[in-house]
Amino acid sequence: MNLKRILSIALVSGVLMTGTIACKSKISDADLKAKVETAITANPNVTVDVKDGVVTLNGTVASDDEKLQIENAVKAADSKGVKSVVNNIVVNTAPPVEINTNDADLTAKVSEFTKDFPSVKTAVVDGVITVTGELEQARVQALKMGLDALNPKKVDMSGLIIK
Repeated sequence: MNLKRILSIALVSGVLMTGTIACKSKISDADLKAKVETAITANPNVTVDVKDGVVTLNGTVASDDEKLQIENAVKAADSKGVKSVVNNIVVNTAPPVEINTNDADLTAKVSEFTKDFPSVKTAVVDGVITVTGELEQARVQALKMGLDALNPKKVDMSGLIIK
């Protein structure tokens, strides 16, 4: 009878021990979400949801590389706790710049803009602004930026003499 009792206790102890070892501690969804949010704090436009270890990302980023970096950061935040990542992040692309090829319209805008640069002469042909004349170094950048803002095909400043 004693042997039967000892075997029963040993068997119950073995089952409990095996069950305890097999049941590894699992991170809660709230804790996992906190870890993931900490890992991607540099991206305020991305939100995180976690359900049963599955991380879902939503929001917007500027590039595909940034989207991939965020996903990798999520996986690295807790490689055992993150079962999978559902990446619903949308990449915002910049709207295309509409190039002004209407020479008459562009010429009028260039003339209006360059009135503050009396030593500079401009010509517009097929959407390309050609700049000639002389200009102080300190004002070249302002001229170039202003002409670029008119959205021509190109701004050719190779004929400009910089003082």
